[in-house]
Amino acid sequence: MGINDLIIVKAKITMKTTSEGGRQYGFKSGYRPNHVFELQNDLQNLKTYIGDIQFDDQELIEPGETKIVTVRFLKVPQVEKYIRVGQKWFINEAARTLGFGEILEV
Repeated sequence: MGINDLIIVKAKITMKTTSEGGRQYGFKSGYRPNHVFELQNDLQNLKTYIGDIQFDDQELIEPGETKIVTVRFLKVPQVEKYIRVGQKWFINEAARTLGFGEILEV
């Protein structure tokens, strides 16, 4: 997979605390959660997109933290319509929402 197969954005992500239902532990750069732009009532049929989260200046993000990161989405036509400054999305593991993202730069 080359750079032309990716959509790279700068984003602000905020992870839920463990008590809010987030992860018990943080995660490292390169983590690939499910990215959900539209949360359905039926959580069995979530439309998820692939993208890894890269940290520029830190090793990991802990529950409850907010960081500016780079997100590299796999370039597919379905995700391209969501890629714009100000777009917000959910960061999930399966149907569980762990945090939120907002695109700052494309």
